[in-house]
Amino acid sequence: MQNSAPPGASTPADVTARLISDPHGANAELREAAPAHRIVGHDGRPAWLVTRYDDVRRALADPRFSLDKRNALPGNYGGFALPPALDANLLNMDPPDHTRVRRLVVKAFTTGRVDKLREPVRELAGELLDAVEADGRADLLAAYAGPLPITVICDLLGVPKEDRHDFRAWTDALITPDRARPELAKQAVGSMMRFFAGLIASKRADPADDLLSDLIAARDEEGGADGDRLSEDELTSLAFLILFAGYENTVHLIANAVLALLDHPEQLRELRKNPDGLGRAVEELGRWEGPAPLAIRRFPLEDVEIGGVIVPAGETVLLSLASANRDPGQFSDPDRLDLQRDRSGQLTLGHGIHYCLGAPLARMETETALAVLLERFPGLALDVPREELRWRPTVRARGLISLPVRW
Repeated sequence: MQNSAPPGASTPADVTARLISDPHGANAELREAAPAHRIVGHDGRPAWLVTRYDDVRRALADPRFSLDKRNALPGNYGGFALPPALDANLLNMDPPDHTRVRRLVVKAFTTGRVDKLREPVRELAGELLDAVEADGRADLLAAYAGPLPITVICDLLGVPKEDRHDFRAWTDALITPDRARPELAKQAVGSMMRFFAGLIASKRADPADDLLSDLIAARDEEGGADGDRLSEDELTSLAFLILFAGYENTVHLIANAVLALLDHPEQLRELRKNPDGLGRAVEELGRWEGPAPLAIRRFPLEDVEIGGVIVPAGETVLLSLASANRDPGQFSDPDRLDLQRDRSGQLTLGHGIHYCLGAPLARMETETALAVLLERFPGLALDVPREELRWRPTVRARGLISLPVRW
């Protein structure tokens, strides 16, 4: 891929494929060449890709960059084709709607509340490993990194156990759509619509001690100002987003962290000796190979300058978290995994008012999952040659298809 073009010039159309096959190499070249690149995005439409740390961090907190798709130029953005009942979520909102909706749910994810879940999560992690320990090997993604966060977020929301088995397939159909069978994504959307409509109706008729029942009560309570309450579409969309985002990133955060440790045995040995350093380690593991290469797309409300490049109002802007997290202008020797690195500054879970709502929960789950796994299986190792591991073929997520291990 040739990236010697001047700032703001077009980048070859194969950049998206390169960002999947060699993301860190491609990002290094892009950072060096220009602050912003005109590319063909994952939806087949033009977009601006921003790769340098200072520019990415600044844009993440800049109110001139809107998440509301109504501010996109006509024909400029494709993205997910979701119905209003799933689309009225925080990833498509600017203040004041974003402020109003986020305020209703943020208390469920405070550090104090999350700390109360630590022991139940630890018990769940132990149970998942109990189920496979005698086998001596497992696909850690399917047996551990996947079930743990989906169980936690479903318990938090109040999703019955019998209704959890299809959700992973539905979200996979959206994140990594089958181009040969586009109807699968549409079917997944329809299934999720029916699922959330039924779940909300059930909770409305028979509320319980869970987050979704609380949100329904806030939606339905009498006497509140209409402007401060959720609409029905916002209620459904918020439930969808909490469930979707509440486990999708954490699945890959856990699995990517395990692989990074297995790839760096000397640091794994040091972590085993000093498990109190897991909190710091999780921050560095997320910087090294985060689950979300790109922040949610944005649309400038006016022409905006990024490093000398003028990005026109309404065009799609993609902020590369993966590239920013390996920018040598911000991090010393950024391509080296260093579990003792200063934890400040990394952008794995975002920055600004759209910073990941569930960040405290994701960190705690990852830290706990790693702690239990390393305690139980001191002989943990890959069960296939390293070169056989495959990443999901999408720029929307950085995650493995499977992670076979033995102990």
